[in-house]
Amino acid sequence: MAPGWEDRWRSFHRPVRAGGLWIGPPWEAPPAGEQAIAIDPGRAFGTGAHPTTRASIELLAHVPRGSVLDAGCGSGVVGIAAARLGFGPVVAVDLDPVAVEVARENVLANGVSVDVRLADVLADELPPADVVVANIELATVERLLGSIAAPRAVVSGYLARDVLRAPGWRRIGRVQITGWAADSLIRD
Repeated sequence: MAPGWEDRWRSFHRPVRAGGLWIGPPWEAPPAGEQAIAIDPGRAFGTGAHPTTRASIELLAHVPRGSVLDAGCGSGVVGIAAARLGFGPVVAVDLDPVAVEVARENVLANGVSVDVRLADVLADELPPADVVVANIELATVERLLGSIAAPRAVVSGYLARDVLRAPGWRRIGRVQITGWAADSLIRD
């Protein structure tokens, strides 16, 4: 392999904006005066640049503030964004121990309060929250929506053409970016 291959991915981790936040790698300086999130995904999913992540944060920025559960947190970017946007308390869970470790490191690096825990969103008891955010694949989102007690949800991880089946929930907002979608939902 060519020298430097292990760091070449960094050239693809570019800053983005979502929900009024600058989200970028820790080796790039945010513009002065902007609320910023520095994300080093390490070995976990999530730089903040994926359309589903950006769309989720855009929708979350317009939800009434309260407690948040980030279900399937990956690198922690959505939970950190929630804290930056004024939500609290924020709990972030993932079933991957590496993701939990990386998310905890990103929370510390950003100086926000997010309780990161190891949990399976479909099998473990989840803490109650005013808003659940789940940017994971469609079937898991649908199963999660059928089992949580939150009054609001922001969900993504699927294509705009996919049909979200969420009995008991009503869509109140949608953001689509390059063929991907995120939905803001309230209980019927």
